Amino acid sequence: MSDPAVRPTRVRTLVLVAVASTVLSGIVARLLEDAGVFLAAVPWPVDVALLLLAGAVLWAGSTVRSYLRGNRPGLSGLRAARTLVLAKSAALAGSLLVGWYGGQALVLMGEAGIEARRDKAIAAGVAVLCSVVLAIAGLVAERFCRLPPQDGDPRSGADAPGEEARRDEGPEEEGLPA
Repeated sequence: MSDPAVRPTRVRTLVLVAVASTVLSGIVARLLEDAGVFLAAVPWPVDVALLLLAGAVLWAGSTVRSYLRGNRPGLSGLRAARTLVLAKSAALAGSLLVGWYGGQALVLMGEAGIEARRDKAIAAGVAVLCSVVLAIAGLVAERFCRLPPQDGDPRSGADAPGEEARRDEGPEEEGLPA
C-alpha cells in the first residue's frame, strides 16, 4: 500500500497549471474577441475578494502553526487537516486564476493603444497579481501546517515529504497493523 501522507504542493506544479491555464484562457478570449464578444473588465471586488481570501488562508494557517508550537492547545486535528486542504486549494486556485486573468490580459494588451482596452488589460493585470498573492498565501499556510520531524523517523529531514498531513493517528500509531 502506498504512503497515505499528503505531499507538499510543488511550485513547479503551480507554474505548469498557471502556464496551461494562461494558454487556454488566451485561446478562449481570442476566439470570443474574433466572434465579436468583447471581454468585460475585471471588477475591483474580485481583487478585494482574492486578497481577503489570501488573508483568511494565512490566518487559518497561523492558528495551526500556533497549535504546533504549543501556543493554542484547543485546536482539533480535524480543523488542522481542513486548514491544510484549504491551503492546498488556495494555492491551486490562485495558480488557475493567474492563468485565467493572465490570458485575458495578454489578449487585451494587443490593443493597448485603445484606452478602454488598456484599462481592461490593467484590471486583468491587477487580478493576476492578486491571484499570485493567493497562491503564495496557500503555499505559506501549507508550510505552517507541516508537522515537526518525529524522533526515529528515517524521513525526519527538513524536507521529508508529506509530514504535514499526519494529523489523524492511524492504526499503525496504536501498534496495530494497517
